Amino acid sequence: MLGHVGPNELRLELVSRFPNGPVEIDGGLHWSVTGLYESVLAGLTEAATRAPNLASIGIDSWAVDYGLLSGGELLGEPFHYRDGRTERGVAAAHAKVPFEELYAQNGLQFLAFNSLYQFAADGDELNRADSALLIPDLLAYWLTGARVTESTNASTTGLLTVNGEWNDALMSRLGLPRALFAPLVSPGTTIGTLLPPLAELTGLSSRVPVTAVGSHDTASAVVGIPMTTGNAAYISCGTWGLVGLELDAPVLTNASREANFTNEGGVDGRVRFLHNVMGLWLLSESVRTWERESGTPIDLPALLSQAAAVTGPVPVFDANDARLMAPGDMPARIAELLRETNQSVPLSQAEFTRSIVESLADAFAHAVETASRLAGTTVSVIHIVGGGSLNTLLCQLTADRAELPVLAGPVEATAIGNVLVQARAVGLLDGDLESLRALVAASFEPVRFEPRSRS
Repeated sequence: MLGHVGPNELRLELVSRFPNGPVEIDGGLHWSVTGLYESVLAGLTEAATRAPNLASIGIDSWAVDYGLLSGGELLGEPFHYRDGRTERGVAAAHAKVPFEELYAQNGLQFLAFNSLYQFAADGDELNRADSALLIPDLLAYWLTGARVTESTNASTTGLLTVNGEWNDALMSRLGLPRALFAPLVSPGTTIGTLLPPLAELTGLSSRVPVTAVGSHDTASAVVGIPMTTGNAAYISCGTWGLVGLELDAPVLTNASREANFTNEGGVDGRVRFLHNVMGLWLLSESVRTWERESGTPIDLPALLSQAAAVTGPVPVFDANDARLMAPGDMPARIAELLRETNQSVPLSQAEFTRSIVESLADAFAHAVETASRLAGTTVSVIHIVGGGSLNTLLCQLTADRAELPVLAGPVEATAIGNVLVQARAVGLLDGDLESLRALVAASFEPVRFEPRSRS
C-alpha cells in the first residue's frame, strides 16, 4: 500500500496484493516467508514506478511467529502458529513457570501459540540458532541488514515485562538463550536504509529509511481507528477479532487473568487491553469446506445476503472454543459444538452462516462488556475496522447484541496506522495519536449502525 500523507491529506493506493497461506513441510504447518519476501520486493519495485521519491517503508504483519537464523541464514521456513507443536510447548513452559506467574510478569492472555510456547516447543533447535526475528523484523533485516525487535510485536511473545523490556530472568527460567533476541526499538525508530543491491533491484534510493511502525498489525490498526472519544471500544476484525480498549496502563488483576484478557504494547506507550475472538476465520474456513465439497465457488456477498434474510432463530455457539482453531472441516466441528449444547444443526448454508455471524457478534459484545467491567470504564461506542467492517450483517448484529452504536471502517485501518507512524517519523506529520486519528476521521467517514430492539 502506498500512502499519500500530509497535514490535510491521507490517501491509500493499492500497489500489490499477493497470497499468504500455510504450507505443509515435513508434516508441519509453516509460512513461506521467503516467498513473502520476494512478493515484498516485487511490491516495492512497483511502488518505485509510482513514487520514485518514496519517503519511508514500514512493515507490519500478524504476531507471535518468527524465523530462526544462524550466521544470517534462515534455518527453515517459520512455523505457523496453528501448527500442533505448540501443545507440547505449553506443557514444557508451564512445568517451569505456572501460568498465574506468567500473567503477573507479562500480562498476556493464555493462547497456546504465543511465541513463548513456540520457543519452548523448539527445544534443542534453538541451539542451532544465533538470532530469532519476528516476521516483520525478519523482513526488515533482509531489507536493511539491521537486526532489531519492534516493541509492540515483541509484547506478544510473552517474553517482555509489563514495563516493556526483555525479561531476562524469565528467559533464563525457561531455558531460552538470551542472545537470540535483538534489541528493542519503538515505533517511529529508523531501523536502517535499503541495502544498495536492493535499491538497485527495486529502483528505489538506497537512502530510503525502513521505519519501525506498530509492526503487530493490530497495533497499527488501533492507530488507524478514528476514535474521537476516550470511551470507545474497538474490534479489529479479520481472520481474528481483536476486541478491547486502549488504556494508559495494564490491567493485571486476577479477574482479568481469569477472563483471559491480554495487555499488549501499543504505539506511543499505550496498552492494548483486549481479548482474541476467533473472527472471520470461522466463516472463511466454512466456505472453503463447502467449496471443496461442491467443487464450485461460493459468492460470499450473496451468501451473507441470504443469511441476513433468515428470519427464524438460529443456534449460537462458543466462538472461542479451542477446537475451532485448526484448519479443516469447520462446519462439522461447529455442528459438534451445537449437539453438545442440545441445539439443532442448521440445514442450509444460509442458516449456518447466520449462526456463525450471530455467534461472532455475541462473542464480540460479551468481550466489550467484559473489557469495560475489568478496566472500570464505560463504553459508549464500538469501532469495527478491518475486513469485518465490510460485513454489514456482522456490524448490525454486534450493535444489537452490545446495545451500543457501531462505527464501521476504515477497512484498511492497519495500513493507515502504519503510514501515519511513518509519516510522523519522517516529519510529514506531527502530534499525538489523537491528532493522527483526527486526520483519519476527516479522511474516512465510518458507517454507523444503531442497535435495534431484540424483543
